[in-house]
Amino acid sequence: MRTRSITFSVIAVSTLLLLAACGGGGEDTQVTNTTVSTGQQLIDLKRALDTGAITQEEYDDARDRILRQ
Repeated sequence: MRTRSITFSVIAVSTLLLLAACGGGGEDTQVTNTTVSTGQQLIDLKRALDTGAITQEEYDDARDRILRQ
């Protein structure tokens, strides 16, 4: 019987935490859009290439996509 009580308590607390994290308080949510310039995108992309985060092929493909925008 003790195990069921503990299990129920864990489920109840988890449910309350999930509901709180969902923003269920009815508060307004603000969305901010950030526009990054083409130049900044290219700088960031080059930095990713230089640090080894992406390959040359990935760099070339992404650079072409950015320039076509």
